[in-house]
Amino acid sequence: MLLEFIATLCAGLGAAGLALLCRTLTAKRLPRWIVPAFAGAGMLAFQIHSEYSWYDHQVSRLPAGVKVGKAVAEFTRWKPWTYWFPQTLRFIAVDTSSAAANQINPDVILADLYVFERRMAARRIPQVFHCAQHARADLTTDLQIPRAGETVGKQWLSLAQDDPLLRLACDAPPHTSAG
Repeated sequence: MLLEFIATLCAGLGAAGLALLCRTLTAKRLPRWIVPAFAGAGMLAFQIHSEYSWYDHQVSRLPAGVKVGKAVAEFTRWKPWTYWFPQTLRFIAVDTSSAAANQINPDVILADLYVFERRMAARRIPQVFHCAQHARADLTTDLQIPRAGETVGKQWLSLAQDDPLLRLACDAPPHTSAG
């Protein structure tokens, strides 16, 4: 975040320098207020560009096998342009390359979810997906993995059949079993 702050200041200084050059080239016929106006506009433009390019930049850096499941495009009141062009400032990715089927019940898949948010460190959340019953649960020591044919317990969250996270985890090629 410190580097982004420094880059924003540099964008403002560069735009102010451009305004000073324009004033010099016009023999100071342009008003003096153009310099701070250009500085502010330069910093604002850099921040807007940075926020809109963040998602694509993060997705391009994901390792092979990690696929985006959900991206949240949102608008903010104090950024009126987001009503027309929503920003994606957070998303969830599934690590399909390390997804593993359970030894007892092959309908149960263990997969890691990664939650990315702008200006935050990525979080890894181990999840268990029940592909046949369209459910997921946090992987904890208390979690009861149902045997084949059993229904899931209260710890499980029901999902829609077409939930993108469920589809990514369940459609991943099976890997070594997780007990």
